[in-house]
Amino acid sequence: MNQSLWGIDLGGTKIEGVILESIHHPNPIVRTRVDTESAKGYDHILDQIASLIREMEQRSGLKPRAIGIGTPGVLDPTLRTMKNCNTVILNGKPLEDDLAARLGISVVLANDANCFALAETRWGVVSRERPGARMVFGIIMGTGVGGGIVMDGKIWGGRHGIGGEWGHNFLDESGGPCYCGKTGCVETVISGPATERYYRGLTGQTISLKEIVGRHLAGSDVAATRTIERLCHFFGKGVSVITNLLDPDVIVVGGGVGNIDALYTAGLGELGRFIFNNRVEVPLLKPSLGDSAGVFGAAALVSDL
Repeated sequence: MNQSLWGIDLGGTKIEGVILESIHHPNPIVRTRVDTESAKGYDHILDQIASLIREMEQRSGLKPRAIGIGTPGVLDPTLRTMKNCNTVILNGKPLEDDLAARLGISVVLANDANCFALAETRWGVVSRERPGARMVFGIIMGTGVGGGIVMDGKIWGGRHGIGGEWGHNFLDESGGPCYCGKTGCVETVISGPATERYYRGLTGQTISLKEIVGRHLAGSDVAATRTIERLCHFFGKGVSVITNLLDPDVIVVGGGVGNIDALYTAGLGELGRFIFNNRVEVPLLKPSLGDSAGVFGAAALVSDL
């Protein structure tokens, strides 16, 4: 019996595919990618996915019984169409149904942050360091800020399909307008671009987040230190809302901003200031799967089918 798991990570610039040996042996049989080329339209994206799957079939000699797909937005559970996608051409489209019809197999979609959280729970840092965890919150902090919830080994998408979307909770007015139409969202305050923008506002200089961190660690730039201290403050404040609402067993922090060590010390201290408890016991863990998490998590979506 074919126990292989097939996953697709649909990104804005690339579409990656993987075939894993099985749920218990997540060894890649095939891993490959194509360009998304979203500027060529929605139908072209469907063509690219279908082409990628054909290549995976040819290289492996296998056929998928179902396929999981991580997406840059969510499928509205009621309307059955995509929403909140930064690949905006997907918004309003019945992506899951269209792909199932085109491929002739079952298709399961989930937001890329949910896929990240699921992969780290099944095969990554959570499985190694907190294997008994029942509720895991996965954070992605990079160009944007997103999150995903895994409860008892399964994604919790929610009634509106927005479970875990803490990046668009209100955090602070200083973040300014967000693309979502609101003001002061978490994403406008602690994402990578938001952090760089804050430093630029202090100094008039445009430098990368990596350089800001370097200057802070070197003690050579007061504005850089102020920027990182602000990041840690609002990170702790933002994560306190997650902790108060869900009280997860583990929080995994991914994305480029998640590599900043100060988040796990000063940021953790700020979390302690804001949660409705006199101590912090939830561990903040760095992910272990790297750029494999998204596509591995997509494959895990079909493990129970």
